[in-house]
Amino acid sequence: MREFIYLSDAKLRQFIPHPRRLRRPGALRLTTPVGGIDLDAPAGDAESARGRQLAEVVRHLEESARWFGEPDLRPGEWVWFEAPLLYVTLRNADRDLLLFTDPAPGTDPQYPSAECRLLLHGSVRHLLGVTPVPVEGAALVEYGGFEGSGGTPFITDAGRFVRAVTGTEDPAPPGAQGVRDLLAALDAAQPDIPTAPRTQGYARVTTSLPATETAPRCLVASPLTVEYAP
Repeated sequence: MREFIYLSDAKLRQFIPHPRRLRRPGALRLTTPVGGIDLDAPAGDAESARGRQLAEVVRHLEESARWFGEPDLRPGEWVWFEAPLLYVTLRNADRDLLLFTDPAPGTDPQYPSAECRLLLHGSVRHLLGVTPVPVEGAALVEYGGFEGSGGTPFITDAGRFVRAVTGTEDPAPPGAQGVRDLLAALDAAQPDIPTAPRTQGYARVTTSLPATETAPRCLVASPLTVEYAP
């Protein structure tokens, strides 16, 4: 029996095209960035239909999604992952924002220092029976600080990243430094977070950051599913 922590109905709905594109009555065409597959018509019970659709999507992704640690991933691609993940919200950000992050390097003896960090962003509305831990996170917005600013707020790099993934208006695209700042703040908060369960799932790539002299590569993605790994 599979036990899910997170399931994005929004992503499942993205796979269903307009009815006029159906090739035959009673069938659905599943369209993904890696190809298309046909689904049987959903059962009368909505929850049963949801489960059947998810099973078809996962079956397809099992064959097509790439491992999250591969170095040449691009935005929009689908990946699969297996890692212990902490799930948190930020006290100083949109309360709907949910973040999953793997343990800081060297903090989990059963999870050796990874060549690629994993940071997932989603919505608390898609959590299933679990409660995220609220943490302070990075400074998202600072005020003043520039000569002649007159107290006008300016947005930090981490703030730009958070505003971008929550869909709020942002005058500039998020940069790598914003992701690094946010990840460093989450790592600093980890001693106050319960032990991360080992999970697995599928996600769509948002961005992939190369390694630096002080940090490994980092994949940022938005999950379709997060479930307890066997």
